[in-house]
Amino acid sequence: MSTTDIFARLKEDHDSHRALLDKLEETHGESQERKELFERFTLEAKSHAAAEEQALYSTMMRKPPTTDETRHSVAEHHEIEEMLNDLAATDMSSGAWLTKFKQLKHDYLHHIDEEEEDHFPDFENELTNEDEQHMREVFDRRKKAEKADAKVTPEKMEDAKE
Repeated sequence: MSTTDIFARLKEDHDSHRALLDKLEETHGESQERKELFERFTLEAKSHAAAEEQALYSTMMRKPPTTDETRHSVAEHHEIEEMLNDLAATDMSSGAWLTKFKQLKHDYLHHIDEEEEDHFPDFENELTNEDEQHMREVFDRRKKAEKADAKVTPEKMEDAKE
């Protein structure tokens, strides 16, 4: 297994998320297409984040040089999940939905760009071949399980804070 395997696999998901976000941005109102794309993106993003935390970030937390970057990314995963839940609780035909979606897209793209450009290269320096192989196996197994359990969970941002 090559040393970039886990990172190539994660980037593959990121690329599909970028495409979904672009398609979603082109939808209008409370259309069937918008509903389906939003649900697909939500389930993909949530299962990806959970599997990434279990495979990659749990490993990186045990390596002191990368714990700060790891904590930062995991915190962003939680912020993104809150934004997805808030968006799911917002009327899709409202201007507020589009405004929130654009903020989510901006934040999500920032997050995955940061992972790919800053974190992954730093992480690679810390990993053994065993780490890499373990992470790839865990990621694929957990992604499938998480996706089966993932849901669109509408929850307004202000309610999440209570």
